[in-house]
Amino acid sequence: MTRTDSAAESGARTRPGLALLALALGGFGIGTTEFVIMGLLPEVAGGLGVDIPSAGHLISSYALGVVIGAPLLTALTVRLRRQPVLVGLMVLFAAGNLASALAPGYGMVMIARFVSGMPHGTFFGIGAVVASSVVAPGYRARAVSMMFLGLTVANVVGVPAGTAIGQLVGWRWTFALVAGLGALAAVAAAVLIPRDAGVAATSSSLRREFSVLRRPQVLLSLGAIVLGFGGLFACYSYVAPMMTQLGGFSPAMITPLLVVVGLGMTVGSLLGGHFADRNPLLTILTCMSGVTVALVALAMFVPVPWLAIPLLFAVGMFSLALGPAVQTRLLDQAGDAPSLVSAGLQSGSNLANSIGAWLGGLVIAAGFGFAAPNLVGAALAAAGVLLVLASAAVERRGPGRSRTSS
Repeated sequence: MTRTDSAAESGARTRPGLALLALALGGFGIGTTEFVIMGLLPEVAGGLGVDIPSAGHLISSYALGVVIGAPLLTALTVRLRRQPVLVGLMVLFAAGNLASALAPGYGMVMIARFVSGMPHGTFFGIGAVVASSVVAPGYRARAVSMMFLGLTVANVVGVPAGTAIGQLVGWRWTFALVAGLGALAAVAAAVLIPRDAGVAATSSSLRREFSVLRRPQVLLSLGAIVLGFGGLFACYSYVAPMMTQLGGFSPAMITPLLVVVGLGMTVGSLLGGHFADRNPLLTILTCMSGVTVALVALAMFVPVPWLAIPLLFAVGMFSLALGPAVQTRLLDQAGDAPSLVSAGLQSGSNLANSIGAWLGGLVIAAGFGFAAPNLVGAALAAAGVLLVLASAAVERRGPGRSRTSS
């Protein structure tokens, strides 16, 4: 490390807690806007004059924004200073959510949701680099987890609160408030994150970043996250109509039910990180199997409240436990070129969001009812199990090969 780099890193560490707070605030806003629409789907559909499956396409639109925006914005900004890029990403995020709140019709909301999703993956990819740079080497993993804590807290606090606000005063107010969160996160990033935090990539490291995406194990791991999270989103996208029309819950109970799912996600994130340190591949396989079983059971027992509630918790827990395990496996395969792979993980999870919501909407529109998306999700997760087994077989045939090929 040169003297200049050392000085920059030392300066970046002078206020790590405040920098991590700014990153967590951005994660909180992103997590809220990504998931809150799922609790407000009936209100959004009614307000825009469309049916619920059509409103579900707004979930897919956001996810496609992430899928396209993550690699595109990462490639465009990878050689720029990290702090101003984070500020710009939050400004774009705030603008997309404000447009969602003000858009006059369904088509414009669809476009606004796409724009809102574009900064998502790049923010977390760059944020992970910045979080690692503002602390001493021995604390980097914990620093990254603090950034993602904002995303986790969003599922426990932001999504239920946003759902309650949307049901009380209108869904547009929810997105307006999220736009305010984005603006606040942009200001926090500008003030609290040091300008020298993180290191911009060179042209040679950028080539390495792209070459990693050709490694078989990286592609298999990204495919696994698409299928595993696709199972979650096929169910979660339609949780409000499913629980009110089949489960017998009142609309006022949707907020507490979202808290249940959020708590399951929080527990899953913690457990997934713990077990992934021991055996990432086995953790992924166990979680995929758990999602499959939980979704089949939920499709069968959604009319039974005392079973439906813990099954919702289980779906959230097994699904989010996948995240740390896949992240660990991807970073192990990526070696010294992690940025684009991290962005790819966000793209993969939101491609899952799009596919799950779209397929769930198709079976509802075809007349199979609001329990059917759970079976679609189970099928996706079961396919993920097969993909994980294929990944293990590839690894056994050529140990270490995927890490060295480029």
